[in-house]
Amino acid sequence: MATYVILSRLTDEGRKTINENPKRILEVNKELAKMGIKVKEQYAVLGPYDFVNIIEAKDNEAVMKMSFELGARGSVQMVSLAAIPVADLVKKIK
Repeated sequence: MATYVILSRLTDEGRKTINENPKRILEVNKELAKMGIKVKEQYAVLGPYDFVNIIEAKDNEAVMKMSFELGARGSVQMVSLAAIPVADLVKKIK
């Protein structure tokens, strides 16, 4: 499994949904699990993004599929970043 950092920003529709049903966030996590994506860490943040999620997925294609499926709903916009543990990076650089 590969690690990814997902930065997400709610749209107006997404903010309305979360305001009316805050547990929707956790429901989406269950949907991701059905896609084979594991949410390792999840934070609500201040600044240009609303959430930072650390996920594990089989590959880039699984993350792209997640991004398209969630993005098509019109409630969230995401930036997906592949993450490499620093220890692994050091080994590969040697």
